[in-house]
Amino acid sequence: MIELPGGLVLSSTFHAIATGLTSLLTLWLLYRMFSRLRRARWVEDTPTSKIRSAAQGLVELNGRVDAGGHAPLISPLGGRSCLWYRFTVEEYRRSGRSREWRTVERGVSDRPFLLRDDTGQCWIQPRDAEIHPRLRRRWEGRRRWPLSTGAQTGVLGALLGRRYRYTEEWLQQDDVLYALGWFESRGGGREAMDPQRIARQVISSWKADYADLLARFDRNRDGQLDQLEWEQVRAAAASEAQRQMHSAAQAPAVHVLGKPPHRGLPFLLSDHHEEHLSRRLRRQSGWSLAGMLLAGGVAGWLWLALIRG
Repeated sequence: MIELPGGLVLSSTFHAIATGLTSLLTLWLLYRMFSRLRRARWVEDTPTSKIRSAAQGLVELNGRVDAGGHAPLISPLGGRSCLWYRFTVEEYRRSGRSREWRTVERGVSDRPFLLRDDTGQCWIQPRDAEIHPRLRRRWEGRRRWPLSTGAQTGVLGALLGRRYRYTEEWLQQDDVLYALGWFESRGGGREAMDPQRIARQVISSWKADYADLLARFDRNRDGQLDQLEWEQVRAAAASEAQRQMHSAAQAPAVHVLGKPPHRGLPFLLSDHHEEHLSRRLRRQSGWSLAGMLLAGGVAGWLWLALIRG
């Protein structure tokens, strides 16, 4: 048994668990405080770019979202037409005197969508993004999936059915979106291309149909390719490689914004205004600081009791 300041006595096991949990919570809140603050600084200090002239790498974009020719997504809980959604289903559970909401289902869409500004368009790949949506709804019901029709309803459902809480967030067509992430342009002659490598790939593809290769280049019809005929194959492959490179250079560039390849760099999406997002991140940092001080105080109190004991 360990006696805490103030006369409170705890068992050694419970005291060790409480000390470890409060210490870990303090460290996590310290990390969260600095990570929220750092993201706010990224938002405030990164200049906004236009899609057409954006540099390769970490950029900040603003524009309106679009499905890019795809049919809209349908959110699984509310049945809303949208371009991105995130949802959580919680079940209310009782165990003795304990009452809690426990998550039983969660999910998030990851289908790409377009961001457009007055200079061009960019595909957003939302997988692994930190997304701060403005549109959010929370409600309760008696079905695990509120759009299903196979569960109890009415008075009987209220008496015998379980209680669920649903939370759904989404982005919809034509929303103004703030995006901070890793920008890459593909096609349009931007990638460095190796003509010799492409020529080798062409020859490999021709060899897959060796009968056709013989029909095209076996001039003396002896059923094999001699040295001179192989020179003709290589010359034709080099010509085909040049044609493919020219065709790739003429294709329009495709711009993509996604998760940065380096740890520590942000990937943020939000339909809040940039200044509102910055304030929100700083507010989260402030709450994390307050929680860290509280948890740190409790952890220090427990450690002090352990040292004195």
